[in-house]
Amino acid sequence: MAAKKMHVKKDDMVMVIAGKEKGKTGKMLRVLPGKGRVVVESLNVVKRHTRPNRVNTQGGIVEKEAPLDASNVALVCSACNKPTRTGVRILEDGSKTRFCKKCNETLDK
Repeated sequence: MAAKKMHVKKDDMVMVIAGKEKGKTGKMLRVLPGKGRVVVESLNVVKRHTRPNRVNTQGGIVEKEAPLDASNVALVCSACNKPTRTGVRILEDGSKTRFCKKCNETLDK
């Protein structure tokens, strides 16, 4: 399976637009383009039972963030502070940048 083109990047602020965490915002921790999923800080937290090992000598129940489908998150614009769709502009020097479709503001600094 080929990696999907993602509309969000690591460290973006995103809002969940579908599912049990709908309406909550958080910072992107990881992007998994091969699976089309994203991990958002302190959202979709699940409990995992772990055995003691070298890293975790205690073992026990560990809470961690589980991946969400990328289609269920929307990028939050820093200017208008709303979840938005994004477009891509090509600048004069040939580099690409994302922009907010609601307020037309550039998202990548």
